Amino acid sequence: MQTNRFVTTCLVIALFCSFLSCRKKETPPDYEYRFPSTMVVDGRTRSYVVVLPPKYYESSDYFSLVIALHGGGGSGTQFETSTGLTVKANAAKFVVVYPDGVPNTSLLKARTWNAGGCCDYAVDNNINDVKFISELIDKLVATYNINPKKVYATGHSNGGMLSYRLACELSNKIAAIAPNASTMVITQPCAASRPVSVLHMHSILDNNVPYKGGVGSGFSNHYNPPIDSVLKGWQLKNQCAQPARVITDNSNYTFTKWYDCLNNVNIYYYLMKDGGHSWPGGLPGSLVGDTPSTVINANDLLWEFFQQHQLP
Repeated sequence: MQTNRFVTTCLVIALFCSFLSCRKKETPPDYEYRFPSTMVVDGRTRSYVVVLPPKYYESSDYFSLVIALHGGGGSGTQFETSTGLTVKANAAKFVVVYPDGVPNTSLLKARTWNAGGCCDYAVDNNINDVKFISELIDKLVATYNINPKKVYATGHSNGGMLSYRLACELSNKIAAIAPNASTMVITQPCAASRPVSVLHMHSILDNNVPYKGGVGSGFSNHYNPPIDSVLKGWQLKNQCAQPARVITDNSNYTFTKWYDCLNNVNIYYYLMKDGGHSWPGGLPGSLVGDTPSTVINANDLLWEFFQQHQLP
């Protein structure tokens, strides 16, 4: 009798486990595919993390690619956490890559990008970050199902500065950019071979990169050109026939747009009245980082903006 009960119990457990196994196969979880990797550029090992959206391998579609550039002193991993951009990428089904700038030789190993006139070790050692990003794009397009006409760059602070430089020097590969809390610090005339759409986001409370220009309070003691002058330059580069027009001006933010630009490109400028030197809608970049703006969400805005543009 005891043996029969034992056998019966085992059969019930086996059937129950089998049922759970079948249920698991019927409703698999949404996996996120994450690939930390490296490549050698100019004899230097460069690191990055690629994140593919759920169901990537079940789709025959070609995906958009967003290059997410961290700020000075940060890293790709830190930028992913503070922005929450991977959550948006997974929901909207685009590929995002988080490259790392080159670390300096201090104990902190602070990473920076060579955006032209900023910043720190990357500029002092003439690191060719444009070449790194160019070769990274080529590698990712060759490796994954990425539409080469839908490659975009965004970045915070020093990363946003590099976004501007990429727009000038890689306009054949970058369809649009979305810099935040940054400015353009190129040291040579912008050589963009075509008009490039720009979405710029900034807080009036940003003392690190003041939107009115000047030397900021950040660790890189350099001059920051005013954002109005930067966007005026892009108005000329993009041959916008109409002057800037303020679309929204309230207690939260001012939204300015440039009209009738060549090849239907756009220039958008969100100037928030809260926050600081931080990613809107995200988390502070560090324990001592500014509180982010809550009146806009950078991830939602940049993705909506990017979807309007692609390379010809």
